Amino acid sequence: MNSAEKVDAVIVGSGAAGSLIAATLAKAGKKVVILEAGPQRRMQDLVSSQIWSRRLKVPAGTTLTGGKDPLSVGFASGWGTGGSALHHYACWFRLHEEDFEMRTRFDVGVDWPMSYADLRPWYDRVQEEVGLSGDAEREVWRPAGAPYPMPPLPTFAQGEIVARGFEKLGKRTAPLPMAINSVPYKGRPACIQDGWCDSGCPTGALANPLATYLSESLSAGAEIHHETTVARVLTTPDGERATGVEYFDGKGELRTVMADVVVLAAYVFEIPRILLQSREGGLANASDMVGRSMMAHTTSNIFGFFEEDTDNFLGRTGGQLVAQDDYAKDPAKGFIGSSSWLIANALKPNDLLGIVNSRVDLFGPALHDFFQKAAKKLATMTFVGESLPVRDNRLTLTGEKDRYGLPRASVVHQYAEDSVKCWAAGIESGKQVFAAAGAREIWSGGRNQMHTMGGAVMGRNAGDSVTNSYGQTHQVPNLFIAGSSLFPTTGGVNPTFTLCALASRSADYMVNNWSGLT
Repeated sequence: MNSAEKVDAVIVGSGAAGSLIAATLAKAGKKVVILEAGPQRRMQDLVSSQIWSRRLKVPAGTTLTGGKDPLSVGFASGWGTGGSALHHYACWFRLHEEDFEMRTRFDVGVDWPMSYADLRPWYDRVQEEVGLSGDAEREVWRPAGAPYPMPPLPTFAQGEIVARGFEKLGKRTAPLPMAINSVPYKGRPACIQDGWCDSGCPTGALANPLATYLSESLSAGAEIHHETTVARVLTTPDGERATGVEYFDGKGELRTVMADVVVLAAYVFEIPRILLQSREGGLANASDMVGRSMMAHTTSNIFGFFEEDTDNFLGRTGGQLVAQDDYAKDPAKGFIGSSSWLIANALKPNDLLGIVNSRVDLFGPALHDFFQKAAKKLATMTFVGESLPVRDNRLTLTGEKDRYGLPRASVVHQYAEDSVKCWAAGIESGKQVFAAAGAREIWSGGRNQMHTMGGAVMGRNAGDSVTNSYGQTHQVPNLFIAGSSLFPTTGGVNPTFTLCALASRSADYMVNNWSGLT
């Protein structure tokens, strides 16, 4: 591609949302170029190792973070082909109906510019396209929708042990709905249950972009260019139409690609950074909402030792079972917030969800003794807590420059009081579950965060949001946003399924309205 090439659509980011939109547009006959900031990854390059999994994440220091509850840069971010979804844990949930109506029903947060019913057809379509495993009947909290195309993945000793604690307390569990094959599906094999989801899944059982939409987009004629750092979106002089993007290539040379439609589908920190750099005061920023309402779920793990072997090396990194009996947003609890439990995560020696990381206070012989016991007797589950939007949780540009001379971004973040209360109540409840399950020792990690969202939220008008329900920016009709940056609220579940459903809906809108966009 030369610096002056003209395409139908340029998509910034090759993750879950960007690759899905690229596949849809390419199949519709559009000339598509994907710009990916990180290096090239191929399925045959993926390696089941903790060192490898670290390489899949954004290098430290790309964004400055601060505030009372700083957001993590490296935990969920991606670096290279497939973006964050290359190493995601494939816990795929639908948001609940009430998640779309927070302001109307509970007088907190904001409403989405759509209902669950509006998005349901794309949830149903995407789950069939990528393949989801689960049990819709046992997952009694799940909103209405098509049954999963595959049966649930297996439950091992760790999951069975923790599930009995929920049962004794009169609470329910169900197989975790996952974008991981329980049986062969569309030419991809079934999961071998070795717990290496964090390193990308070299077998193709996990629905990362290399195994699904990105592969489809390239087969349909789309192109992808790696090591391309986007500096800004180019526009007409009045800023009312996007004309392309300007980026630095792997050699540090400034290049341009012109396009009829521009889609920003990069990581959640990068989208507002690009918009703020693109025009004085920020592009598509009449609402002053670009960079605002940055959010992340609260999280912690419950840990416990049990008499019997837990076989905690088996299964998937995301877990084996889910529990959502506490999902309902009930003001009688003393806070508004939903939560979920991801039960029986497959464990590795260290790193994220690692055995030794569960006791960071131990060193030397004490750590050695702990690990010897934990390798056979430890069980865990992960809390996912809703975070209410706070307008002043914000990404801005600093006076500091990166290696390309671009302003570095800074994010400040603090949880709302209700979000902290939701987390605290959840952790106490989780300890009660482990006690009921027969744990001999029980402890939890400190409050942490995962699944960053917001920064370019959708809404009904340009006065309080950046885009409409299709991710189309209110002010620049041929500029679209995709990914979790769009989320006005977080719900209490992992966001990947929803952001894919949104991307599928947006891509259909682009195809059906192409002449009006261009």
